[in-house]
Amino acid sequence: MRLKPSFALVLLTASLAGCKSKPTEPVATTETSSAPVFYHVDAATTGSISGTLKYTGKRPAPKLIDISQDPTCVKAHKGKAYDESLVVDSKGNLANAFVYIRKGLEGKVFEVPTTPVTLDQSGCWFRPHVLGIMVGQQLTITNSDPVTHNIHPVAQINREWNHSMGPGDAPLQRKFTKPEIMVPVKCNIHDWMHAFIGVTDNPYFAVSKDDGTFKIENLPPGTYTLGVWHEKLGVQEQTISVSSKSDTPANFTFKGE
Repeated sequence: MRLKPSFALVLLTASLAGCKSKPTEPVATTETSSAPVFYHVDAATTGSISGTLKYTGKRPAPKLIDISQDPTCVKAHKGKAYDESLVVDSKGNLANAFVYIRKGLEGKVFEVPTTPVTLDQSGCWFRPHVLGIMVGQQLTITNSDPVTHNIHPVAQINREWNHSMGPGDAPLQRKFTKPEIMVPVKCNIHDWMHAFIGVTDNPYFAVSKDDGTFKIENLPPGTYTLGVWHEKLGVQEQTISVSSKSDTPANFTFKGE
């Protein structure tokens, strides 16, 4: 049977279209990343918070710990080492509590300090026992001892990691990517070695000293929730209003047995 010219032309066109597909044009995509806008504090209008942490009740007796597994550690402590999880002086002042701004700075982005925070392994202890650091700030871990130690932050929000450090090893450098109160640190070789790291997204934190005092400076005026964490006594918080060029008191009392 003979096809009509017009119908044959239609078939030829359809055949060519089926054998040759039009190439897909690549879709141009543009990725834009804007730099963060940091909040800059006006130093002329800032205030501060300061106070003392107290422990009430029977003062805990120093707890002797067994470090006999490592003669070098025994030598470093002259045979006696005491637990540091609850340090209270003769006046009831509480050391090693982490104090920080828990609420009130939402929406503000702060520049990360360029100065590293150091955690040393010295005398078969982590020094300091409690410390604070900002997200993205460099943590430098050193080993000042003539023995091998192990640094093991048991993070729940940040990444957990584990690294051994021998005598004379180069410092480790790490960073935390998210806020976390608190990150416990242990040594898998010496089980009495512990430290705690408070990771915040702002620079407003402090650790109570041996006399129980703390101070947080250069705060912009505002109302804040001040949080306190202690490894044995739990957490507390207060609402604090900070005024320009003033020092706002904030005292905390933890009840012991």
